[in-house]
Amino acid sequence: MSTSEPRIPVTPPRQLSAAYRVAEVIARPPLTLFVRRRWGGAEHLPLDRGFVACSNHLSHIDPFTLAHFLLDNGCPPRFLAKESVFRIPVLGRIVRGAGQIPVYRETADAARAFSAAVDAVRSGECVAVYPEATLTRDPDLWPMAGKTGAARIALATGCPVIPIAQWGPQDVLAPYAKRWRALPRHTVQVLAGPPVDLSAFADGPPDAAHLRAATDAVLDAITGLLVRLRGGTPPAERWDPRRHGQPLTGPVRPDGAPDGAPDGAPEDAR
Repeated sequence: MSTSEPRIPVTPPRQLSAAYRVAEVIARPPLTLFVRRRWGGAEHLPLDRGFVACSNHLSHIDPFTLAHFLLDNGCPPRFLAKESVFRIPVLGRIVRGAGQIPVYRETADAARAFSAAVDAVRSGECVAVYPEATLTRDPDLWPMAGKTGAARIALATGCPVIPIAQWGPQDVLAPYAKRWRALPRHTVQVLAGPPVDLSAFADGPPDAAHLRAATDAVLDAITGLLVRLRGGTPPAERWDPRRHGQPLTGPVRPDGAPDGAPDGAPEDAR
């Protein structure tokens, strides 16, 4: 895998709003200055049609490194982001103006994000989705069990799903840390793979089991790319926060226990 110079788009570049350009001007300099890039697989990113980009989620900084990779290769992403981000003063206005898509978790408005993502893909845009929906709870930072949103978007539109693995953002900003480690300069690796073959799921019933199987196919592809970046052997079974008594959102301790759980809590309470 090389440091990967940005590709020259073969189609007219996707247009960026003024707010998107403001966000780029703010975020690009520190990323360029403090992060070494090792990028690969950009040839798999479609430049002529909408698609879903699916990545593992290690750190609150990896949306920026993922966006850097996609933007420099002609695919400015529209992220599915939790709705609370849109209510942050100033940042919320920039994020909304940049066309990012709010996700209303566990509410009656949750379907709005799906509809907006489908519309964006059908308009030829790149929609970035974290199948895990939050930072991984796996103690060794492998991809954990996911949610079915990306699969639902892909099956509704017939668009490609591009798996992307990241490794290194957690060295810059550890999960749920509040201060990033700018120095020494860390290397962030981003590797995209070929589209996930979801043809086996195209004509099946859109029930929960069907969507979970399609989601597993996406996570398998991401995990395979991650092995190439970090080495090692992923667990035989993906970490499932529900089975370990963990919250589905919010911080957890490095040992995998919910933040605030007592030390030495029994396994079924973690």
